[in-house]
Amino acid sequence: MSGLEGHVAFITGAARGQGRAHAVRLASEGVDIIGIDICEDIESMGYPNATETDLEETVRQVEKEGRRMVARKADVRNYEQVTTAFQEGLAEFGRVDIILANAGIVRMGSEPENFLEAWHDVIDTNLTGVYHTLRAAVPAMREGKRGGSIVITSSSAGLKGSAAVSAGGNAYTAAKRGVVGLMQNFALELAPEMIRVNTIHPTGVISGMTQNAAMEQMMAEAAAGGNNEIAGMQNALPIPILEAEDIANAVAYLVSDQAKFITGIQWPLDAGFAVK
Repeated sequence: MSGLEGHVAFITGAARGQGRAHAVRLASEGVDIIGIDICEDIESMGYPNATETDLEETVRQVEKEGRRMVARKADVRNYEQVTTAFQEGLAEFGRVDIILANAGIVRMGSEPENFLEAWHDVIDTNLTGVYHTLRAAVPAMREGKRGGSIVITSSSAGLKGSAAVSAGGNAYTAAKRGVVGLMQNFALELAPEMIRVNTIHPTGVISGMTQNAAMEQMMAEAAAGGNNEIAGMQNALPIPILEAEDIANAVAYLVSDQAKFITGIQWPLDAGFAVK
């Protein structure tokens, strides 16, 4: 048994992709969900974000598993929004046992005219947004005195850099490497309270962030021999891209009782990308 029945998870970026997969997978284990998503586009990014309809679909799928979900529209770049949304979920469920700091964005390829806007939006979402998430939810986890598990979504880019000159690509790598430092700080601080903190490092995963016109153009260029930012991003295993459920299955293990001794690790979920 996973030991997750009756637990509550706080998940950012919950409207689609990995966030939705985490919510549904944990719900199948008896977990109730507090989930947030920006549910609006960010101008400096080259693809559409999830919508409020997407977030409603996550709620529907969680309820289909027999669990409850408090879903709110909130931008992880805004600490007050994150805190308010989390506190509303906490008021409903009375506890938090799992924190999944999952929300993330990427801008690769052609840059917007204001390249610094892309840099700041990626850093503010992928690094500062993680910090906002932890600062909003960790105090309640500590007050519960039941231990807990925190998983931060990094990336294969958080372990191994790739050739890049664009602000978006560099910001993505910097942020995904930066959350490893946050993880280690929190893991050391919270270990005496049996709160475990880890990062996961997926390779490419099917989601709205990877399945869009901008990314398809880059993949076509790379397949034709072009030298762009994804040309060298190849997995060792003959698996070109993972499913969001692949990552959710790993996270379900990492937050379960079976992994009660695991903290402070950087777990590659990358089909061998790191050794390629």
